[in-house]
Amino acid sequence: MIRFITVLLFLISVALFYSVYISPEFFPYIGLITLTIPLLLFINALFFFLLLFAKRKLAILPLLAILLGWKYVGITFQMPKVSGNSDGLSILSYNVALFSYDRNNGDWRENNKNIMKWLQENPSDIKCFQEFYQDPTTPSRNALKLLGTEMGYEYSYQIIEGKPRARSYGMAIFSRYPIINEGKVLDTQRNNGAIFADIKVDRDTIRIYNAHLESMSIDSENLNNLTGIKENYRETLRKLKRGQFTRASQLGVLEEHMKNSPYVNLLVGDFNDVPYSYTYFNLRRQMKNAFEEAGSGFGFTYNKVLFFLRIDNIFFEEPLRIQGFKTHREVDYSDHYPISATFNWQKPLVKIQEIILED
Repeated sequence: MIRFITVLLFLISVALFYSVYISPEFFPYIGLITLTIPLLLFINALFFFLLLFAKRKLAILPLLAILLGWKYVGITFQMPKVSGNSDGLSILSYNVALFSYDRNNGDWRENNKNIMKWLQENPSDIKCFQEFYQDPTTPSRNALKLLGTEMGYEYSYQIIEGKPRARSYGMAIFSRYPIINEGKVLDTQRNNGAIFADIKVDRDTIRIYNAHLESMSIDSENLNNLTGIKENYRETLRKLKRGQFTRASQLGVLEEHMKNSPYVNLLVGDFNDVPYSYTYFNLRRQMKNAFEEAGSGFGFTYNKVLFFLRIDNIFFEEPLRIQGFKTHREVDYSDHYPISATFNWQKPLVKIQEIILED
């Protein structure tokens, strides 16, 4: 019996380790299944030690499964690294949740002044915001002026809903360096999308992509106890499936746009997908992930009941070289934590055409 269970566990593990490359567009439930990968790694480790202590040769199977899935360990957790040279191009990504504006009630929560002050004091050269709210009719809420003009930043603001001279929300990129080109990649006319800005840094140009892929639209407050989970799990699973399907479609548009970019790409944003997903692994095959290269700990970026999610990311292409990465967990003004990274490179900065294959 133990042999059957061990072999079955090994086969399931191998299948799931490679299922992240299957698009939810073809198999809608695949994204839900891959969420069990961390649990499978833990079970394999448990089986390995139990079989090892029992002096069973079967221990080789869970050990082999752990080796085959070892990349998921690095995706999940990183040991603290010695800080390198902090000089270079610094970039911040933050889902600011409309700067604490409640669109349903038309009210501002107390966090509004705190978040704006923190962003004004943050020294990053480039700042990318998702769920950006702009109200030019009220001086204290004119975010483009407060974070842009008054702070010496150029900006690209792409509206998803609203009007330029009235209240609006969308996505924004702020830069200390000149923005020579800008545009939208995709726009869902709701709360999500992707934009880009070509930024001239000395003699080089970098294309910055700011993405906010399809939201999961899950009310995490309904999942903070056993009763809530029982009452809402069906709806939660349905939303998870729908979100993964939509993000796979959005990813195709984004990847095609990045492939045609004449410059080295740097992609940041709220991807609304965990590291064990089709979205994450497709980007990871083409780009490096800042957390994996220079992060520490678990790097969780969600600031609600489902605190164990890392859904905000910074991806970059070579020859960019990362010098440091940080998840700002001390900044709790939104339902996301800001993330930041610093990069340098050998000049001149030339786009590498070959796709980086790590797996």
